[in-house]
Amino acid sequence: MYQPHITVMGEHLWSALRDLAPKRVRPARSVLLRQGDPGTHVILLDSGSTLITLTGTAGERTLLAVRGAGELLGELAVLDSQPRTASVIAAETCCVHIIPAPDFLAFVDEHDLVTVLLRHAITRVREAETVRLEMATAPVAVRLASALSRLLQAASAAGSGYIVRLTQTELSQMIGASRNAVGTALRPWREQGWLATEAAGGLVVRDIASIRSHALTQG
Repeated sequence: MYQPHITVMGEHLWSALRDLAPKRVRPARSVLLRQGDPGTHVILLDSGSTLITLTGTAGERTLLAVRGAGELLGELAVLDSQPRTASVIAAETCCVHIIPAPDFLAFVDEHDLVTVLLRHAITRVREAETVRLEMATAPVAVRLASALSRLLQAASAAGSGYIVRLTQTELSQMIGASRNAVGTALRPWREQGWLATEAAGGLVVRDIASIRSHALTQG
């Protein structure tokens, strides 16, 4: 099961790494890392959530994942000295620590973290493969319910539910479906009160168990 960096590294090392750079605030929808750029730094995400996106050769954008607080962003480009393979966009206001590549690499060497970080990266790849198989075989409602379940890992609490700060278009990109198909899948869940549209954008998910159960019966 996927776990954030703060869990695999431990609180003590995470705190020490965070102390290498001051806290900065980045507004919603700002680009934190850009696909194709060199790996000059690593971002430690202290609070907020981010969208990991891939831009294709024709300019189409695919939403690969959502990452929340306790994650390192852009570390692989620093570790292997290759251009960034995806962009990272703030889904909401984020507090980050921007750690220069030399400082990050020295920290990794000092604490013997290469193996830990590579294993974490492999887990990410396996997670992506599972999602890719699901996207190729499952009905839209099942793909959407599964995606919402994953998104809740990085969602902010809102009363009796959790806020997923994605537009309907972004949800459709994430599961490889049309915007209309996503709207059709969401409609009965909204009518049942299992989720609602937030005034500021995004969804408030109140009952993910019922959403998943309903999706499976429809599939």
